[in-house]
Amino acid sequence: MPAPATKPPMRRPTASRADLLLAWYDRHARVLPWRQPPGEAVADPYRVWLSEIMLQQTTVEAVKPYFRKFLERWPDVAALAAAGTDDVMKAWAGLGYYSRARNLKKCADAVASEHGGEFPGTFDELLKLPGIGRYTAAAIAAIAYGKPEPVVDGNVERVVSRLFAIATPLPQAKAEITEAVRKMLPAERPGDFAQAMMDLGATICTPRRPACLPCPLNEGCAALRDGDPEHYPVKPLKAERPARRGAAFVAVRTDGAVLLRKRPERGLLGGMAEVPTTAWTARSDGETGLDAAPFPADWHKAGSASHVFTHFSLELTVYRAEIDVMNAPKGHWWSTRDDLLGEALPTVMKKVIEAAIPGATRRDPRSKS
Repeated sequence: MPAPATKPPMRRPTASRADLLLAWYDRHARVLPWRQPPGEAVADPYRVWLSEIMLQQTTVEAVKPYFRKFLERWPDVAALAAAGTDDVMKAWAGLGYYSRARNLKKCADAVASEHGGEFPGTFDELLKLPGIGRYTAAAIAAIAYGKPEPVVDGNVERVVSRLFAIATPLPQAKAEITEAVRKMLPAERPGDFAQAMMDLGATICTPRRPACLPCPLNEGCAALRDGDPEHYPVKPLKAERPARRGAAFVAVRTDGAVLLRKRPERGLLGGMAEVPTTAWTARSDGETGLDAAPFPADWHKAGSASHVFTHFSLELTVYRAEIDVMNAPKGHWWSTRDDLLGEALPTVMKKVIEAAIPGATRRDPRSKS
């Protein structure tokens, strides 16, 4: 009687995981506007910081044009520190998660005023700056200053949880994953190692259908040995996203100008521009009827606008009114059709205005600007 089949032992790579990964990175590194080529000694800490802040909760392709725009307008941290907060918010509009933009400005101010315009070079000092958490501090320290810090983003969590078949669900597994990365860190090229791990997760060890055959770490991957890489990382069940409702009021002057106001600096979409809306929040609905209109006018329904935030979804009933002559109420202003394109409007407000005035927030493709 033949012996029962057993799984073959996992082959151990003869080279270290770091060596295998760096050799792969030297051949396959993504070309990104904020990145130095593989093997370069140092990277500009301003570019590393700016890109890492923008990339939080945002895709690489979405970030590229914003990064280039910011760099053209504010080529270094001193220029960004000298900029007005409203200008920074306008340039950020559409990128989402607007607290990042507010902290971006605060951090630039701190680097300029407290550090002579130079980012500090250690993890602990970087961590003291506004808007810089453990991940961003580690990324700047490793990529810009060559410090052996474990850099762990979502891509790295996926790679490492599969590599070692870490069964602890996220986010509880973060400490275990970080320690595993720390043990793999090479003495040389820690910045390239960090970016190689990110690239491996973005291009090879993807959430669905990972390309395990060309992966440089496949021989030592526990999840591949067990036959189920997509099981990792283990995630807890998501809580149901609540649905909120409210109303938005688009007042349009006869010359096409739209009435706007600025949201409070603190809280959701803080400091951004909006049309008057009812008092909806992530935790409660706002009024949805005409009784909540900001002032008397011939308001009529112009459709609706839906938007999904991280923790809730929002459905706004949109009302529009034509206004002949009216001074803007205190705290409001009239934004002309041309000015509207440059306002710090979050995506949800662009949807609202589009429902009332189709095409108002889209630049004419024939325009050269």
